Amino acid sequence: MGMDFDIFMNDVVQTARKEITTAGYKELRTPEEVDDVMKKEGTTFVMINSVCGCAGGVARPAAAYAANCYSKPDQLVTVFAGQDKDATERAREYFTGYPPSSPSFALLNDGKIVKMVERHEIEGFEPMEVATKIEKLFDEHCS
Repeated sequence: MGMDFDIFMNDVVQTARKEITTAGYKELRTPEEVDDVMKKEGTTFVMINSVCGCAGGVARPAAAYAANCYSKPDQLVTVFAGQDKDATERAREYFTGYPPSSPSFALLNDGKIVKMVERHEIEGFEPMEVATKIEKLFDEHCS
């Protein structure tokens, strides 16, 4: 593809990473970091980040909004599909019953999956519509 494309993609990835970490999510880049987080008691919200154009452009603002909800999980974390492959693969092992989907969101309690907001529930929606789905999930499962 060429050097210019590689530089462009690197910028896109860095921007997508920064958007989520600035919102307050802890980035998990290794399988060990994923396991350490999943071993903790309480609720964990995982944002599966992606450079995927339209859906990613909806998911990231929704994730940022969710980080400021009144009721929210004990931990807000993110893995980056297509970039941190091993970490993403390990996180997906915890999403029992759900196919791989990115971008997407997973809510877990004590390391067990409670619910996912999958790509098909993100793509084609407005960021506030997705944020409202997440907020409702938090209200139901987080204190």
